[in-house]
Amino acid sequence: MKTRAITSLAIILATFTGATFAQTQTRTVCEDVPVKQVNSSDTHRVAGTAIGAVAGGVLGNQVGGGKGKTLATVGGAVAGGVVGNQVQKSHQDKNATYTTERRCHQEQY
Repeated sequence: MKTRAITSLAIILATFTGATFAQTQTRTVCEDVPVKQVNSSDTHRVAGTAIGAVAGGVLGNQVGGGKGKTLATVGGAVAGGVVGNQVQKSHQDKNATYTTERRCHQEQY
């Protein structure tokens, strides 16, 4: 009699609380992930950006006159900064170390 009452109570509680008595199963999922390590202390590429901006500003200053000269100087500095940043990025990518890491995590099903 006690067993039947306990079973009934468990069913009633499960119904009202939404509890389930099924076990969840997990599996380990692993994947190989490429990792790049930049071998440079200037990871934000400040040097390339600054050198490019100065060079672009100097070249832009050689063009036009008046307000056009100012606009050409600013435009040259911006364009030079972008180009310098990309040149340094390309150089760092060539000198980077590439490895593959195996990363695993648990997944429920």
